[in-house]
Amino acid sequence: MNHDDDNELFNRLEADMAANGAVVDFEKARAARESAPDTGPDSEPTESGAPTPTEAPDRSAPESDDASGDSKARVMVDQSGMAVGPGYLGRLVGAKRRAMVPPWLTSLAELKTATTWVARHYAHATGYHALRSPVYAGRLAMQAPAGAAKFVGGSLRWVSDREGEPVRLAAVRREDAAEYLKLSRQRDARVRARALVGVLALFVGVGAALAIYVLAPGWLQAVSISAVTMALGFAGRKADDPVIHRAVELSKTTKLTSNIVLRALGSLGIPAINQAQARGRDGFEFTAPITRDGPGWRCEGNLPFGVTVTDIIERRERLASGVRRPLGCVWPEAVPDEHTGHLVLWVGDQDMSKAKQPAWPLKKTGTVDLFKPVAYGTDQRGRWVAVTLMYIAGVIGAIPRMGKTFLLRLLLLIAALDPRAELHTYDMKGTGDLDPVGNAVSHRHAAGDDDEAIGYVLADFRALREELRRRTKAIRALPRDICPESKVTSQLADKRSLGLHPIVVGVDECQVLFEHPEHAKEFEEIATDLVKRGPATGIVLLLATQRPDAKALPTGISANASARWCLKVMGQLENDMVLGTSAYKRGVRATMFSWKDKGIHYFVGEGSDARIVRSVYLDAKDADAIALRARKAREQAGTLSGHALGEEPEPLAPAYDLLADILAVVPAKELKVWSETVVARLAELRPEAYDGWDPDALAAALKPHRIATVQVGRRVNGKVVNRRGIERSHITAVIAERDGNRDAG
Repeated sequence: MNHDDDNELFNRLEADMAANGAVVDFEKARAARESAPDTGPDSEPTESGAPTPTEAPDRSAPESDDASGDSKARVMVDQSGMAVGPGYLGRLVGAKRRAMVPPWLTSLAELKTATTWVARHYAHATGYHALRSPVYAGRLAMQAPAGAAKFVGGSLRWVSDREGEPVRLAAVRREDAAEYLKLSRQRDARVRARALVGVLALFVGVGAALAIYVLAPGWLQAVSISAVTMALGFAGRKADDPVIHRAVELSKTTKLTSNIVLRALGSLGIPAINQAQARGRDGFEFTAPITRDGPGWRCEGNLPFGVTVTDIIERRERLASGVRRPLGCVWPEAVPDEHTGHLVLWVGDQDMSKAKQPAWPLKKTGTVDLFKPVAYGTDQRGRWVAVTLMYIAGVIGAIPRMGKTFLLRLLLLIAALDPRAELHTYDMKGTGDLDPVGNAVSHRHAAGDDDEAIGYVLADFRALREELRRRTKAIRALPRDICPESKVTSQLADKRSLGLHPIVVGVDECQVLFEHPEHAKEFEEIATDLVKRGPATGIVLLLATQRPDAKALPTGISANASARWCLKVMGQLENDMVLGTSAYKRGVRATMFSWKDKGIHYFVGEGSDARIVRSVYLDAKDADAIALRARKAREQAGTLSGHALGEEPEPLAPAYDLLADILAVVPAKELKVWSETVVARLAELRPEAYDGWDPDALAAALKPHRIATVQVGRRVNGKVVNRRGIERSHITAVIAERDGNRDAG
């Protein structure tokens, strides 16, 4: 804008002010408003023209508006003197009380771990030094002459007041006779007193030595000589060659301090933090002191407005550089019940992948109850993380060589330690990783992706679907006092007559099933049904894949899995397929794991937010030992069955063609038929195959053939009744297409 434009603007402002009346002095108006009494909402303006405290000034409207009786006065949104937010008592009510007792003291496992560590530490130190005590004694004896020389020389220097000699020499250099005479007299007095003390000490020492030599027994003489020798040897030690070495190399890790945290946050390149620190502020509000938390340090606080924990997680590598710790030691986390800017930073002493895990309680002994939580891994702090395998369906996803199969085998071994559980294990990779479980305890087991293995799995999946239907009817028929929640419980699983024992199905490389060129749709249909309805009936499905995409892991399965384990993946799509939609945006990112973080994963389940867990590592030898123990428990309980006993599965039902059977019971003149009519006719045709079917079962059986049921209207007693049914033309079309494809093949 040029100067002419400026003059024009000022002229217009002056004209507007002249038209609106006199100019208001804001300072005088503010002073009058603050000093005026509060006369209530109906008070009039004062003589000075300033409004009362209950009335806001309207500086944009002319005075004529007020004179005309317009009662509408503008109200400021943030008025001076108004209370903002809850009062002190209100904040106290919503305050979060910290634990009076440290969390590690309330946890028996952590207390036991800490006590064991302290005992082992001092036992090691005691044994280390006890073993080297002869060496220490010899070195002290060798250094005793030097120590004696230092003792005699030091005593003579003390008696002769050598420490005051530099002061006396300084007086001589200054030629200060008076000062020198004063210092000399002081030295003479000191030397006389110290010489007397020295002579007395010499006589006492010589006398004590002669008394011990003449009167003391031999053992006391030996102890006395040894003590004097050790003392003289200690006095003669060298600064660069200590006699006693450290039994334990101390950790090189430094304590996490506020300065280190602020420095690290400032190095992330986040504008809001950098701007705050440039203005002399911290850029981070500590809400609690930095404290020791397990084998590491815990820092908690609020990030600047607009900065989220996700922003910090995205820069985890730079954060690790800022605190000068390995990447596996630095774990920024969000707090579930707090706002998204509340950060918890845990910095460990050791890389999580290298830290020693505590011994797994089930490795040597013990059984489990699948209806109760079982420890299967540890978090960053070394605390056990438990999983309850009942009432869930689980998905495990990762890129190859990150521990996906080992994690699935660990979960199956946990299930095997419940003697009631019936295991169905399928290794579609075919390398035999699940053989320790499958050959020892599994009711059904197969490995490989050939036609024989696929047929075996398909037959078992069909049998599981029928078992699911049987269980739903059995649960529905139970009295309410026995089954109040309409689901399998541990007490019901104990009753063998009901047949409601846990069934755990584990499939490694499940994409082989869901991408099969012929049976993919049927596998997907059955697995989706098991995921949705299986948990309540005691059937658990665990699926593992190294290709977690929509094709390898159908959406109907991934969206309904209540337990998710995600090891390292390469992208956001794979991350969200396993951990759930928008998990990546919430900062739950399995992409941040490095290649060395084998077995480390995000676990979503147990009714809590995602947690970082390092699963227990069991090699093939450990897996064989645990599986053998599980087999013995089954033999004692009488629950060993199926493949583990060398039994082959019985055919589910006689071979039949569903579509051909439907055409056999639905004549050509019936274009549309109710489903309940069709299943009734099918049961008459083949009771061994179709007995017990309902319209839902028919719809499920037709879905793999891409045949959907439709609304079919029939006139009953003069009224039109609509029910689900089928169109005969859909059946004939699918059969024609199928037969045509077979002829072409």
